[in-house]
Amino acid sequence: MSSVSQALVAATRRLSEAGIPGAATDARTLLAHVLGVARGRLTLLGPDPLTEAQVAAYDALLKGRLARRPVSHLTGTRQFWGRSFRVTPDVLDPRPETEDLVALALQEPFTRVLDLGTGSGCILLSVLAERPQATGLGVDASEAALTVAQGNAQALGLTDRASFRLSDWFSHVEGRFDLILSNPPYITQAEMAELAPEVAGHEPHMALTPGGDGLSPYRIICAQAAAYLAPGGRVIFEIGHLQGAAVAALMRGAGFDAVTIAQDLSGKDRNVLGRLPAHSP
Repeated sequence: MSSVSQALVAATRRLSEAGIPGAATDARTLLAHVLGVARGRLTLLGPDPLTEAQVAAYDALLKGRLARRPVSHLTGTRQFWGRSFRVTPDVLDPRPETEDLVALALQEPFTRVLDLGTGSGCILLSVLAERPQATGLGVDASEAALTVAQGNAQALGLTDRASFRLSDWFSHVEGRFDLILSNPPYITQAEMAELAPEVAGHEPHMALTPGGDGLSPYRIICAQAAAYLAPGGRVIFEIGHLQGAAVAALMRGAGFDAVTIAQDLSGKDRNVLGRLPAHSP
């Protein structure tokens, strides 16, 4: 019977030899999931033996990872902004860089927020959890995604302040908001062929790409956002790292002020912000 440490060494080698990126981290994450412990506790459990059931469960997860299924799909959860979110193949896997969008949203006060293309709900629910007086609406064109988002709201105790609605961008949105957030599909059609198997084969394509140059969601949102923003309200996008200038131009063309391109920790363009003029009707 192998111990925790022996199983980790063997699993890391197995994943690494198959060319799986981040093999050691994935091996630890999956074993921690099997054991029901935090990943940091595995070192303390190193000498402990694994049961036959645990070995079988771990092997099943490793086979899934070798088939290039995302770790989050194997464990059913992903950490984002310090909280655990349920994810499925129906939603985009929350990325660490999307936390920049949350950080930018929290730089100023707001009471009413709209999340366009909410997916798992990670953006909307994260900002609401940090602002107890705020309420928000998350919309998505996928009913399956909305089911995941609603489940995450319930798990985080936010159902009284977060609502969700089936909507193709603004088509079923009413009212005005202080803040509009969106991480829309922005990968170009040409870039889709370059995606890792974990992404291309297991995440919803409608959440990854709109086709063409990847800018069509920004064109739609920029053209319509003013009708749903309170005067002085903000719009914050996540973008592809080559799209900053184009999205900023769209925002300026739609009448937004103080348009800014923000970089991520690697120095790449990651977000574009704009503000509706305070005198807007």
